[in-house]
Amino acid sequence: MAGHSQFKNIMYRKGAQDAKRAKAFTKVIRELTVAARTGLPDPDANSRLRAAMAAAKAANMPKDTMERAIRRGAGGEDDTQYEEVRYEGFGPGGVAMIVEGLTDNRNRTASEVRLAFGKHGGTMGDAGSVSYMFDRIGLIHYPADVATADEVFEAALEAGASDVTSGDSGHDVICDADDLSAVRDSLEQSFGPPDAARLDWRPQTTVPLEDDKAETMFRLLAALDDNDDVQHVAANFDVSDEVLERFGG
Repeated sequence: MAGHSQFKNIMYRKGAQDAKRAKAFTKVIRELTVAARTGLPDPDANSRLRAAMAAAKAANMPKDTMERAIRRGAGGEDDTQYEEVRYEGFGPGGVAMIVEGLTDNRNRTASEVRLAFGKHGGTMGDAGSVSYMFDRIGLIHYPADVATADEVFEAALEAGASDVTSGDSGHDVICDADDLSAVRDSLEQSFGPPDAARLDWRPQTTVPLEDDKAETMFRLLAALDDNDDVQHVAANFDVSDEVLERFGG
């Protein structure tokens, strides 16, 4: 099971459902606010906002919470200025990692991300130190029950996608980064709004991790996920289902 496609699922722990939900809402609310502020508050004319709304619905965010976040961003009610940041580095076992976030304090976020790396067997690198090991792609995710694997594959092929992976966790449609909006719009005609549609990073190769390194890797991912400023993490590790079951929670 490759880390780059599962990072958002392997960080959660039993007994922390409320905390997990609150964290997810905080991150999505921030993205909704920024998306509404940087473009029109109309999702039909703002692809970033449309994607953020899809993420909010996938997280089961109440409609009024989502609408308040959009109003704050569009109306300037929240004067917090967020900027996009990206950090690169190496995790346990030499795993290449890219951390993307939205922050109102670059120094704070950089310090906290560096601390997380240092506490869990990793090191922060310079810009460009690992991104060359990844391809920039468009990723569109649908739940498994939206259609059969064959139906999604045919629709994705017609829409101009380059790859589709289907399984129990759903359907991941991969496309060129520049084609994300067009492919998403085409798939929406067949299957409705996706759970997620965003730019992502796909590793060109993966690093296998066993037991102790895998456990430390999951702890690092959990620490990054616990940071409100961190929105997405990509990593090029690979672990067996047995290891994932033992340490991934």
